[in-house]
Amino acid sequence: CPMLSGLARAAALRLGAPCARWLGSRAGVPAHVVDLRSDTVTRPGPAMRRAMAEAVVGDDDYGEDPTVRELQERAAQLLGVEQTLFVPTNTMANLICVMGHCRRRGSQLLLGQECHLHVYEQGGVAQIAGVHSHLLPDLPHGTLDLDELERVITRGLGNPYHPVCELVCLENTHSSSGGRVLPIDYLRQVHLLAQSHGARVHLDGARLMNAAVALRVPPARIVEHCDSVSFCLSKGLGAPVGALVGGPKDFIQEAWRLRKALGGGMRQAGVLAAAALVGLAEAEEELSRDHENARRFARGLQALASPHCSVNPAAVETNMVLVKVVGLPAADLCQRLQAVSPDEVAQTGHAVRVLLFPWTEQSVRAVWHRDVSTQDTELALRKWEFVLRQLGP
Repeated sequence: CPMLSGLARAAALRLGAPCARWLGSRAGVPAHVVDLRSDTVTRPGPAMRRAMAEAVVGDDDYGEDPTVRELQERAAQLLGVEQTLFVPTNTMANLICVMGHCRRRGSQLLLGQECHLHVYEQGGVAQIAGVHSHLLPDLPHGTLDLDELERVITRGLGNPYHPVCELVCLENTHSSSGGRVLPIDYLRQVHLLAQSHGARVHLDGARLMNAAVALRVPPARIVEHCDSVSFCLSKGLGAPVGALVGGPKDFIQEAWRLRKALGGGMRQAGVLAAAALVGLAEAEEELSRDHENARRFARGLQALASPHCSVNPAAVETNMVLVKVVGLPAADLCQRLQAVSPDEVAQTGHAVRVLLFPWTEQSVRAVWHRDVSTQDTELALRKWEFVLRQLGP
């Protein structure tokens, strides 16, 4: 990063690139970076790096990596499923599950219009699996209307003009709703509804552990209402790579074949599985802290009573805070939060760069993770206060 050209350096600052944390500040004071863009930006800590370096490995594509096997067995117990399979990404895990359930080309998948699988996974279910997605409106809590769900599921039954629904996909926690947790009774109702009409339920559990910690239940209590689950290891759990597919034994045997077809078979993957095992061991304590820091920030931002932004602390259930922005584009606010000026140092005694992405044109999503401490949270809040004060009434 010190070798970046002036143009590249400006681009790094504008985009909030990770290397920008070493670029200092124009105020002459080293800038402290608080990265709230996503919980995917975490870096392995000493214990995780040590576990990776010391991992016992084998060829996982042959099923011979003992550390991968340990991870898969431990995860199966945690999720309450017969087996799990280690894959490179949660996007691949979701695609494998859709392909495993929807064996006929043209099968119908029902899912929310703002869910991650539809918006952020490049339409893989269509371009690779040949599956037809039918989108349903997301309710504010991240749920789907059960009456509308039943109407669409039953429309294709015995009707040659409509695709047949094979699968319903849910996301828990629901990212686009600000990390909201799907109620267990709702999951039960969706599962019963799908089963009664011959369909199955897949849970995109990229942040399943966040949901379990928020509900104070074992993850298995959530997964029991689904036919398959994906489980990301590189978000709140802090591992650098990886996800798991969970389900019945015969489903995972087919998932193994699909993983190979998609290029996801790995060799000495134990170095990655070892990091995931550390993340699992620390999950409850780390995620609880993340949730509390997110709530602390939301309460503090609300207390500023700025006309330029608003937040609902009651909607902060896990590690995400959605902030509504008024009077300027969200992208402009993000740029102001990243910039450091002499006035900031003079007035606050700190040079702080808060990295954020605009979520929509008029909203910002902030995401807490293990690399953001309580002190970082307070510094971020003070930076928001400074920026909002500069904007005036």
